[in-house]
Amino acid sequence: MRLNGIDERLERQQYPATTSEIIAAHGNASVELAEGSERLGDILTRMGEETFERPDDVFAAIRSGVCARGVGRRFYSDRDPDALGEQGPEPVSF
Repeated sequence: MRLNGIDERLERQQYPATTSEIIAAHGNASVELAEGSERLGDILTRMGEETFERPDDVFAAIRSGVCARGVGRRFYSDRDPDALGEQGPEPVSF
């Protein structure tokens, strides 16, 4: 995910700020996703109304709220251990 300068704009935003205030100021900005892009306003609307105390809170909401196109291959992890009772593939050394 690339914020395309949104991060710099959000750093300059006055805080605390509500979701509505951030959408009014920056909602049309685009976030570049793994497959396509999405408007910042659409992402934050999905998360509901809240008050952000600092830019990092907004960044966390953006990471949490991106649509499925933003996460790449869904439900995939090559880092998760096998579940109880499951036997996964044998490890391969490269």
